[in-house]
Amino acid sequence: QVQLVESGGGSVQAGESLRLSCVVSGLIFPINVMAWYRQAPGKQRQLVAAITGRGKTNYGDMVMGRFTISRENDANTVYLQMDSLKPEDTAVYFCNAGGDFQSPGYHWGQGTQVTVSS
Repeated sequence: QVQLVESGGGSVQAGESLRLSCVVSGLIFPINVMAWYRQAPGKQRQLVAAITGRGKTNYGDMVMGRFTISRENDANTVYLQMDSLKPEDTAVYFCNAGGDFQSPGYHWGQGTQVTVSS
């Protein structure tokens, strides 16, 4: 059974940084695209960033230049470094595996809350 476990969320002030981690276990075949999505109250889930196994990346316009996605393939771990956080970044952040740059895959983590206050 594939499991994705996120960590690293929390409450910060605007302008501060957080780093999210997602560890994937139970894989039988390598996953190409790993991604982070977020969902704020009353809003649809949206792509934050995605990365292929070879390191090609894609970012949502709202985080371009502030967030950085990376991964350690040997450790089945994907990271999201979030800098210059804004109150509008407040959301539950979800790790996702197995999709592509346009659509999420089948596997989701349980989510981790990020709260940014002004």
